[in-house]
Amino acid sequence: MVSEKINPAFVEPNGAPAQPELLVSALLHLMSQYTASSQEASGCIKLASVIERHLKALADLPNLAPVLRATCLQLSEQWGTVVESSMPAPEKYNLFSRLVAGSRVC
Repeated sequence: MVSEKINPAFVEPNGAPAQPELLVSALLHLMSQYTASSQEASGCIKLASVIERHLKALADLPNLAPVLRATCLQLSEQWGTVVESSMPAPEKYNLFSRLVAGSRVC
C-alpha cells in the first residue's frame, strides 16, 4: 500500500536505523493487539495500517536476511489488502445530490 523508504519513526534518535529485533518485537505486540481487538469487534483499521507499515519498514532494511525480507514484504502486501478492504467505499452521488451540494459551496 505505502511504498515509502524507512519511515523517520523507525529511526533511533542518533539517526541510526532501528534494529530489526525492535521492529519484530513491536510487530508481534501489534499483531497480538489486533487479534485481541478483532475478537471484540471487527478489528482496528488503524492498527492494521501500523502493522503494514512496520512490515514494510522491516522489508526495506538492507541488512535483513533475504528470507525474512521476502516474508515481511509478502505479509506487508497481505496487511495492505486487509487495510484496503476495510476502508469505506466512496460515497456515490447522483446528479441531484451533486447539484444540491454544489449550490451550497461558496
